[in-house]
Amino acid sequence: MISKSTIDQVYETARLEEVIGDFVLLKKSGSSFKGLSPFSDERTPSFMVSPVKQIWKDFSSGKGGNVVAFLMEHEHFTYPEAIKYLAKKYNIEVEETEQSNEQREQANERESMYLVSEYAQKYFAEILWESELGKAIGLSYFKERGFTDETIKKFGLGYSLDQWEIFSNTAIEKGYKLEYLQKTGLTIVKEREGFTAKQFDRFKGRVMFPIHSMSGRVLGFGGRILTNDKKAAKYLNSPESDIYHKSKVLYGINFAKQAIAKEDNCYLVEGYTDVIQFYQRGIHNVVASSGTALTPDQIRLVNRLTKNITVLFDGDAAGLRASLRGIDLILEQGMNVKVCTFPEGEDPDSFAKNNDFEEVVLYLQENSKDFIQFKTSLLVNDSNNDPIKKAETVRDIVNSISKIPDQIKREIYIQECAKLMSVSEEVLFNTLAQISKKQVFDASKRVKQEQKAFEVVKNQKTVEKVNVQYVLERKIIEMLLLYGNQEQEFEDLILKENDEGDLVLEPENSEVKVYEKIYLDLQEDEIEFTHIQFKNTYYKLIEELNEKEDFSVNTFISKLDQEIASEISSILMEDEKYELHNWESKNIYPKEKQKAVSQLVSETILTLRCFLIKRRIEKLTDGTEGKMDDNSEILEEIMNYLQLNKLLNKKLNRVLS
Repeated sequence: MISKSTIDQVYETARLEEVIGDFVLLKKSGSSFKGLSPFSDERTPSFMVSPVKQIWKDFSSGKGGNVVAFLMEHEHFTYPEAIKYLAKKYNIEVEETEQSNEQREQANERESMYLVSEYAQKYFAEILWESELGKAIGLSYFKERGFTDETIKKFGLGYSLDQWEIFSNTAIEKGYKLEYLQKTGLTIVKEREGFTAKQFDRFKGRVMFPIHSMSGRVLGFGGRILTNDKKAAKYLNSPESDIYHKSKVLYGINFAKQAIAKEDNCYLVEGYTDVIQFYQRGIHNVVASSGTALTPDQIRLVNRLTKNITVLFDGDAAGLRASLRGIDLILEQGMNVKVCTFPEGEDPDSFAKNNDFEEVVLYLQENSKDFIQFKTSLLVNDSNNDPIKKAETVRDIVNSISKIPDQIKREIYIQECAKLMSVSEEVLFNTLAQISKKQVFDASKRVKQEQKAFEVVKNQKTVEKVNVQYVLERKIIEMLLLYGNQEQEFEDLILKENDEGDLVLEPENSEVKVYEKIYLDLQEDEIEFTHIQFKNTYYKLIEELNEKEDFSVNTFISKLDQEIASEISSILMEDEKYELHNWESKNIYPKEKQKAVSQLVSETILTLRCFLIKRRIEKLTDGTEGKMDDNSEILEEIMNYLQLNKLLNKKLNRVLS
């Protein structure tokens, strides 16, 4: 258990915009920040972060909450893990009781897999630094690669002893279950009929590269063999698991994320050692696809941090042409792509190792080509002045240009291609139009096929009716959250009979806190919330506001479950989503919402009263229909409600028919 004082200190210290800024590229938007959703594939930013309220809302997925909720959603942290992550980020000492074996057994499956992976990383690192074989084989290999002690420790590198089951046995002795060792792929279990199951260490005899999530959690491993065994793969990766999805991970992203955002560029390489060597040389904005073909999910990881990617290829890369598919995928995401190749016989690892920081930076600046220049030079060399091959090359390049969502960029690239390939712009635009038309046709065909797979009910257009009470209850929750503790002057309406015997509403001024005004008015009219989430939240809010002078929305949200926290974030961020800024530059000075709080509160409660009176009248009217007996009492009650409704609407400046 983490102590309450630690949790309070974390909430007081953590800055939401700083934490989310490690994962998403945020841009100032008035008093808030905006960015691309990390939870969905979008091109137009709808992810809002409010530094003032310390809450975030993702309008594309509907998720929202405070800083802890973001880490739990994005990184799949448990609540304690999110608190520990923030404590580490802000150098806060965590006070907690040590986790017992019983607590470890009760941990859920994903958490258990993370615990096993973290233990494995520490174990392999300890073997590397502390054991004789680790130092003689593993450490000497890393030293030969030119890695310093500091770099080896930074990336958590390690060594797995060349023994069949030493790691698995040690882990089990430490209390880690074989089930999770197997699920993370660290241990292979072979079962043979009639024999006892045999377990083996997957990575035996390999140097170990831990693969981290964006927040630094160990997801899996890459292991490199050091012998010349032709039957064994040179590199071996952890298998897919509940915590490790190869296509959604970039090696080094946790170390590179801040540098990528700062430099507004990301270098994309192929292997682990390329990343480490570049990082050691001083170039930190570098990640690797870890030997797998680049995927849209990996590109989107970078897209949250920058719009610019520079792909670095080996000088003698055999699969250079195949790698061009990755460039098309990057273009499809609306990103800017450059390509840099190294001299023959060199790769990013060796080049960074053999040159100093200034030389590497200068080389990257001078040799990074726009994707169209690179692709043109590469494909033209292949065509060898063959007209048919040249035509195929032109079509290939135009096909890549067609992937770009931005129309202006497409036109500029077509003009560039026309110059480089000595082909008229008109022909290229026609080709682009043909390709685009085919893409639209194919997409339309897919949609029609999908529609056929479902039974579609036509000509049944239903307009969703607005739930007035839901809207008003939601507004009351918003006012309590934003202005609950503010003291305001209210004009109460007291129903009295004048000298002529008519009912009138007489104003009476009082100065109370917003939450007191709302609570007393709803109590007086015996109004109950109908929406269960709002009802629970309402009573919690009233209790919190009544007990605490220093009420904090951030602290309040931290006590709610994720579904309610998300709804509250949506309520608080709704205005910011549509808020227009810089009105003053146009000599327009709108009235600030905060300056009309008492009016807003009074009007909302009056509107709710009118709605409930109208509903009561409808119910009473339904009760008189078809009845032959005396309805005079009911009719009198209806007349009284109609009169009260008229008075309330007059106060709201509404005209009733």
